[in-house]
Amino acid sequence: MFSGLSAFPLTPTNENGIDEAAFVRLIERLVVANVDSIGALGSTGNYAYFTLAERLRVTQLAVQHAGNTPVIIGIGALRTRDVLDLAEGAQTAGASAVLLAPISYQRLSADEVFGLYETVTRNLSVPLCVYDNPNMTHFEFSDELHGRIAHLPNVCSIKIPGVTVDPVAAKARVERLRALIPSHVTIGISGDGFAATGLNAGCEVWYSVIGGLFPKAALAITRAAQAGDIQEVTRLSERLQPLWTFFRQYGGSLRVVASAAVLLGLVEQDCLPLPLKALEAADLQQLAELLDELELA
Repeated sequence: MFSGLSAFPLTPTNENGIDEAAFVRLIERLVVANVDSIGALGSTGNYAYFTLAERLRVTQLAVQHAGNTPVIIGIGALRTRDVLDLAEGAQTAGASAVLLAPISYQRLSADEVFGLYETVTRNLSVPLCVYDNPNMTHFEFSDELHGRIAHLPNVCSIKIPGVTVDPVAAKARVERLRALIPSHVTIGISGDGFAATGLNAGCEVWYSVIGGLFPKAALAITRAAQAGDIQEVTRLSERLQPLWTFFRQYGGSLRVVASAAVLLGLVEQDCLPLPLKALEAADLQQLAELLDELELA
């Protein structure tokens, strides 16, 4: 489960709340594509914008429609009590694992973050992936803190942010972290534009945004990495460089991927929780042309 491609789909919304039919379509596409796992309610899944009840419903839908594909559920929340409730809901629904980011309004200390993971792992019966996403949480893990947390029970993977584009430095960064964690804990790369470098540097899993919408393209990169074909991994990623540039241009992957899902007819135009908005007009047309050029449409 904590290797290969973990695909992170959107959680589409409409004026009535969760667009359940659209969400199920996205999940079923990933099952057909044979991704290695599905990461529901990650940052691409907009977990922070939903009530606990809505998140439980999304969890239930993901598990019900994923078939034999393992489902990893994001359980990050401001209060530890809510994280524990979400963890219990995920376990009860049949999730294969949970994903936890230390989100907060007040800046957290390293001891507070360790205490969060210590409390949660003590109450888990499924594996946990540590979600290191400083752009969203404004908390930066040290390798030493990762090492402490990785020795807690049920911790099985660490999702790190994008590594440097320098392959030598990227490999050194992964090796520094690996020296501090148990052998059963995998290291996963996120930040799709950095995925190729991370996979070539030794990361065992790609926690992927485009995998949630374009699983075929993401799987090709992942399988090449698993085969040890560094040149093919690099080639396939460089082919998608215009998409990585598009992500940066529009403040990250979320709005772009949501807009791409609109263009594919998988979700409605207003598929993001307000005040977030998908691309419109000329920007949407530019994206449509890019998807055609990259043969992703």
